Amino acid sequence: MLHESIEKEKKLGRLQRENFRHAYQSGAKMAFGTDSGVYPHGDNAKQFAKMVEWGMKPADAIQAATINAAALIGMPGKIGVLAPGSYADLIAVSGDPLQDVTELGRVQFVMKNGQLVKNEIGGTRAASGQLSK
Repeated sequence: MLHESIEKEKKLGRLQRENFRHAYQSGAKMAFGTDSGVYPHGDNAKQFAKMVEWGMKPADAIQAATINAAALIGMPGKIGVLAPGSYADLIAVSGDPLQDVTELGRVQFVMKNGQLVKNEIGGTRAASGQLSK
């Protein structure tokens, strides 16, 4: 019985990934996210590599997690963008995620609502604080 369940999961998992590739190649608008706990909290960035593995360009995967996700939840212009009046939530990484999307799993800087949450850039380490304007 267990063997049958594992085989069924493998087939369904493969079908889901092939459907993802087909939808992306067909021009479907994709949004990053899940309705189930696929990855433990804090490991969500692993999904970027899977999206790219199954055919998505790194830039499109990043947009799926930013502007596309914002539009999906009815908050375009407020989240997923860096613009006056937006929430100004952002991250920074050392490498180029367009060349290696797994860089998004090695976040060194986080700002949330204009507040510095994490800073490990340039050998300095700050836990929190207000950025000066």
